[in-house]
Amino acid sequence: MARTILIVDDEPAISQTLAGILQDEGFDVLTAPDGETALRVVEEEGPDLVFLDIALPGLDGLEVLQRLKEQQPLLPVVMVSAYGNVENAVKATRLGAYDFIEKPPHADKIILTVRNALELSRLTEENLQLRQRTGRPDEIIGQSPVMQQLREQVRIVAPTNAGVLITGENGTGKELVARAIHRFSKRAHKPFVEVNCAAIPEELIESELFGHEKGAFTGATSKRRGKFDQAHEGTLFLDEIADMSLKTQAKVLRILQEQRFERVGGSRPIQVDVRVVAATNKNLEELISRGQFREDLYYRINVIPIQVPPLRDRPEDIPLLIEYFLQEFARENHCPAKIMTPEAVAVLRRRPWPGNVRELKNFVQRLAILTPGRVIDLTHLPESGEAEPAAAPLDRSFFQINSLKEAKSQFEREYLRRKLAEHQGNVGLTAEAIGLERSHLYKKIRTYGLEAGRDAEDNGGNRNGA
Repeated sequence: MARTILIVDDEPAISQTLAGILQDEGFDVLTAPDGETALRVVEEEGPDLVFLDIALPGLDGLEVLQRLKEQQPLLPVVMVSAYGNVENAVKATRLGAYDFIEKPPHADKIILTVRNALELSRLTEENLQLRQRTGRPDEIIGQSPVMQQLREQVRIVAPTNAGVLITGENGTGKELVARAIHRFSKRAHKPFVEVNCAAIPEELIESELFGHEKGAFTGATSKRRGKFDQAHEGTLFLDEIADMSLKTQAKVLRILQEQRFERVGGSRPIQVDVRVVAATNKNLEELISRGQFREDLYYRINVIPIQVPPLRDRPEDIPLLIEYFLQEFARENHCPAKIMTPEAVAVLRRRPWPGNVRELKNFVQRLAILTPGRVIDLTHLPESGEAEPAAAPLDRSFFQINSLKEAKSQFEREYLRRKLAEHQGNVGLTAEAIGLERSHLYKKIRTYGLEAGRDAEDNGGNRNGA
């Protein structure tokens, strides 16, 4: 996709000269005759660089520069003036201008300035992304044979552009695998953009993925870039892709085939270069047989299948994960790391962990908070020596119920009560753990009169480990 440059100048001859130089170098060019128009074009089109004249009708160039830097501080702006005024050059530099050039523009100077400005912008963005990644641990923890095999798969697949489908239960760390694929790919210096298909309402998913034009629908007050656009030359992670509607699946398939799309309400095709990594906890082949998932999309995204193992299949990794989560908790809270005794670790190894790594992390952090000293031992685990109280056997009176419907209702109420307690009343985490839509769980909570706390604002704090 060609880089886009905006030229802001009220002199048509200057705009045409600059545009000709830039178009000969393969850039897309937009023009604006004044500052107000320029601000609107920047908001709607998102150019990669701006040439901005100082002497403009209405808002002058320095005012426009100041507003641009308030809205988009990373956007490189090159000031243009017919007068080599030192004072203006100093003001422009202090306001964040990349460079200051005089009219009439010389082709060699223009081309060199553009290439240097875009390269600096790329490096700045890359540095920002690296700092963001450094700020959030996303290691794949484990030395079990299945985890060594998983890391080897990532190592082989990452350098290619092949589509990857990551499958596995909730809480196993599918997002971490997707991030590792991106980190070790040739696209690592470009964006990693994540979309949770289950969390976006059906009426908004197309706008989220493809973006929209101003006025495309009620509430679309400005143009918006979609996730495909944002992930250009990088990786787009479609999490919970099984929850995407058939209509949206068809559009995603077309983009994967053609590598271009149109924004909602738009007609101009936008070319992109995006690698798609998808993930799901559902059986897509079964959904295909029921007509709920497109077979052609399945084969398009499932070039390389990767299965993330559940925690119960790698209990030897539990001690490593416990140590990792205790250290992580200490780093985040700026306190000494706590230690768990081998006896306590042995008890936790025997637990099945239906919520997988996410459940283990929550439990370890809870112990780190509630244990007063530095050492977590058996006395700090819940009574009965297990990670949580063992489920009591069904009462005899349960079998005296003559109505199967009533028996199912009582069982479901008790099951949901226990699962909500297991996740500290968090409806979002509970719904994800038991494979139920959040809206359906809310209805059942109201039906059975159960107690539930507020959802955690993010389930992102529970992503670590795989």
